Amino acid sequence: QKYKDVEPVIKIEEVDGLELVRKFAEEMEGMLGRKMKAVKRLVEAAEDADLYHEFNSSLVYDYYNSVKINERDEAGNYVELGREFVLDNNEHFNDLPVNTSLSDIQVPTNVYNKDPEILNGVYMSEALNPVFVDNFQRDPTLTWQYFGSSTGFFRLYPGIKWTPDENGVISFDCRNRNWYIQAATSPKDIVIVIDISGSMKGLRLTIAKHTITTILDTLGENDFVNIIAYNDYVHYVEPCFKGTLVQADLDNREHFKLLVEELQAKGMGKVKKGMKEAFRILNQFNQTGQGSLCNQAIMLISDGAMEDFKTVFEDYNWPDRKIRVFTYLIGREVTFAENVKWIACNNKGYYTQISTLADVQENVMEYLHVLSRPMVINHDHDIIWTEAYMDSALFASQAQSLLLMTTVAMPVFSKKNETRSHGILLGVVGSDVPLRELLKLAPRYKLGVHGYAFLNTNNGYILSHPDLRPLYKEGKKLKPKPNYNSVDLSEVEWEDTDETLRTAMVRGETGILSMDVKMTVEKGFLTNDYFYTDINETPFSLGVVLSQGHGEYIFMGNISVEEGLHDLMQPDLTLADEWIYCVTDIDPHHRKLTQLQAIIRFLTGEEPDLECDEELVQEVLFDAVVTAPLEAYWTALALNESGMEEGIESAFLGTRAGLMRMTNFVGPEKKLNRKFLTKSDKESIFTMDHFPLWYRRAAEHTPGSFLYYIPEEDTKEGKKRSEVVIASTAVTVTINKKMAIAAAIGVQLRLDLLERIFWTATRQCNTIDGMCPINCDNDNLNCYLIDNNGFILVSKEKKESGKFFGEVDGSVMLQLLNMGMFKKVSLFDYQAMCKISGHHHNGARPLLSPFYGLLAALKWFLSNLFLFLLEFSFCGLWHSDSFVEAKSVFHSSHKQKRHEMLQPCDTEYPGFVYEPSIKETNGFIECGSCQKMFVVQQISNSNLLMLVSQADCDCSIYPPMTLEPKECSQTLLFLNSSEHNASVKCDRMRSQKVRRRPDSCHAFHPEESAEDCGGASEISLSLALFICSLATAAAVLR
Repeated sequence: QKYKDVEPVIKIEEVDGLELVRKFAEEMEGMLGRKMKAVKRLVEAAEDADLYHEFNSSLVYDYYNSVKINERDEAGNYVELGREFVLDNNEHFNDLPVNTSLSDIQVPTNVYNKDPEILNGVYMSEALNPVFVDNFQRDPTLTWQYFGSSTGFFRLYPGIKWTPDENGVISFDCRNRNWYIQAATSPKDIVIVIDISGSMKGLRLTIAKHTITTILDTLGENDFVNIIAYNDYVHYVEPCFKGTLVQADLDNREHFKLLVEELQAKGMGKVKKGMKEAFRILNQFNQTGQGSLCNQAIMLISDGAMEDFKTVFEDYNWPDRKIRVFTYLIGREVTFAENVKWIACNNKGYYTQISTLADVQENVMEYLHVLSRPMVINHDHDIIWTEAYMDSALFASQAQSLLLMTTVAMPVFSKKNETRSHGILLGVVGSDVPLRELLKLAPRYKLGVHGYAFLNTNNGYILSHPDLRPLYKEGKKLKPKPNYNSVDLSEVEWEDTDETLRTAMVRGETGILSMDVKMTVEKGFLTNDYFYTDINETPFSLGVVLSQGHGEYIFMGNISVEEGLHDLMQPDLTLADEWIYCVTDIDPHHRKLTQLQAIIRFLTGEEPDLECDEELVQEVLFDAVVTAPLEAYWTALALNESGMEEGIESAFLGTRAGLMRMTNFVGPEKKLNRKFLTKSDKESIFTMDHFPLWYRRAAEHTPGSFLYYIPEEDTKEGKKRSEVVIASTAVTVTINKKMAIAAAIGVQLRLDLLERIFWTATRQCNTIDGMCPINCDNDNLNCYLIDNNGFILVSKEKKESGKFFGEVDGSVMLQLLNMGMFKKVSLFDYQAMCKISGHHHNGARPLLSPFYGLLAALKWFLSNLFLFLLEFSFCGLWHSDSFVEAKSVFHSSHKQKRHEMLQPCDTEYPGFVYEPSIKETNGFIECGSCQKMFVVQQISNSNLLMLVSQADCDCSIYPPMTLEPKECSQTLLFLNSSEHNASVKCDRMRSQKVRRRPDSCHAFHPEESAEDCGGASEISLSLALFICSLATAAAVLR
């Protein structure tokens, strides 16, 4: 009523989606641009420092080693490289103890921390310290800044204490990180050719497998790869990928690793066949315009090469040598070393010999230096942005939770003239950008109840999306999914079946698209408008989604600061913690403030330097004034014992500005669901990703009616149905036929109260004595209260509460589907994790039946149940995430309950939606020896239905209907795919979707020196060695 009273001062404006997405993109471009400038300053400082540094092989330098800092020996003295290093907890850096004045150095266990190369590099890069600090002062939103050296050390700002793993090992090597590899090289097509002949048995094959794994770890989503194994014949390690290359995203790389582990050595090694197949694939892939269209290389992994392979290069690679060949000689034998070197040196590659597992890392890294030469010689400082990735920011610290981020990085080159032709890469500098910081620039309140913003990459992979679920539960532990950062946009926005939205966004276009999507609505669908554009200077595109109808409008109310400030200070009022009303995370003095405290200090002038969203603050002030009378109303209810039914636990309200009011009618110790409306129950509060569940569902229910559900609770044993009911309804404002959602209001009550009232109501009829001739106490009847998605709220059997009705009685549910009272919709989950691993119905109504006496007796009750419930000071019923919401809620209902090996998969599962045009229906079902009768009627002004059926007729011949997800068939998943005979996984992995290649490519440079190819400057094919090899082979064959 209060919103109605203030309508004269309310303006409802239509949201211009294209203008909104462009504005958000410009702000994101500015924010990311500041990160790029910081990285450029680091590159300039590092290159200048190297230019004026002369290498000193006898240099002695005591630097801050991040593992050893603050460590003392038994005598109490600081250990070598472990001087005092001041650390203070800093909220901006995830509350880790850091030093914001200095950086420190991490060195992997397999690299000697006092090697002259390390000491000189560390000494030279000390010049970065003042730049790190200056960058952070210029842009306080910066997080970690770092320099990864090509020699292996890692300089990190701010400095931290690095913790080894449980074995005392520092396995982190910056040169393995995606940001380093992408910045150091251009995109590449790689074919790995591995020798699996009999001579590779034992340790050699183990080393070879580890070499492949290490090479795979150097690839990213802009690269393409395949693996060929050869002995007497050529084998593709994944037959599905025969004759092609696949994108080297995380999912494919992990798949290859599993297959490589299964390789076994036997037979003779025919390297010529393997090389021919590798050249053939690369040439064909390039000619058809597929892959990276940049670097191409073959990685030959063998313990020797005996054949006459020169003709292969003459036929496929000479004289242009567009495909580089890198060779890895496995084992200590040097008999075939000259041949293997010759292959690399005559094909612009690099030769290394790998004798032990410890040699693998350093030797594999050499190929990156070769591929970086053209870029280094040309001094092209390409800025790269990585795909989304998780880091336990930094590194096995209990204080750090998993964080999704992207990294901006640039290569650092040697500018010394004497080494120009060698193209020396010094390393890579980078800075992390948490994706949450980007999404803060798309404020939640501007997007409406169901709206959201999302980001995707040039490859079509999700960078950030409210429906991206990167973690899964294995036992009691949360783990990243193997494919968490290669989830395609079409797998989240899966209604985009022809990939119109995906294609436009990947190409960096600006536009609008409308789509019907399956959401939490009574009619089963919402129509969303998608607005999209690219973010300049990055490979990212931004999308903004607004639901048609109320989602297209935003209303503004005008109120004075003085009036609003008074109501803002009421004790029952809180604000959304994750929303940014005022920026509090930059100035250290503001970090302790809550958002509500920050607004009050801003409005009172106590903190004039605070940067606040004035539009959102004005909305909060307006909502505070309009909702202020609730506090007095709820207090009066609590004091009036006769006016409050026992069992009502709390009342609450939320507005479109993230403002919350709540009052408890019972003490916290008596509440059955204590997590509701707290940070531990994200679904019930305002977050950066979504409005509360009770708000979202109420917004799509008919104005003036109530929506009921039973929330789920997280327990140590998993999810369970709560013993409370949430009832909510939307508060709307309509001006000039434009309707906007202003707020939602609701109550939390005990389920047993609802059950008690419900059974009492079913026993009362509009007769002289008030008694019903037949009621639900009859043992021959089953009575249910179900919601609009078919879930049971109240049943005679308490254990059935929360279950899908089709699981309890498949016969009646099937008949309701056939009669059109419910419709079935197919929902898909393309981020699921799976274990490795019809009857005839007669709808005729009998003319006479005592059963229909019940129907007549219940007419009064059904038409007045809503008002009856209101007399008990509540409105309410049902259900948290078993309703039809593919976007966010159904995902959690399909979690695995057992601790079993799981792998990514695609699933389909059913949802059921009530058809509101059918108010009531009845019928009977032939069940063999009996007929089962039933009646269903809608309860007005709610999302509820009452269903009564015969209990004495056994219809078990009809199987239960379940909501269990099933792995999708290929025809469902890939309707446009021509390879219907391949498996779903095969088709998905080898698919070549539309993608936008990086703008630059540095494959070759005319000044490039190919002399440095693994320690062999002028290698020619050794005729004597070759003849000896053939003789040895002939002797073996005899």
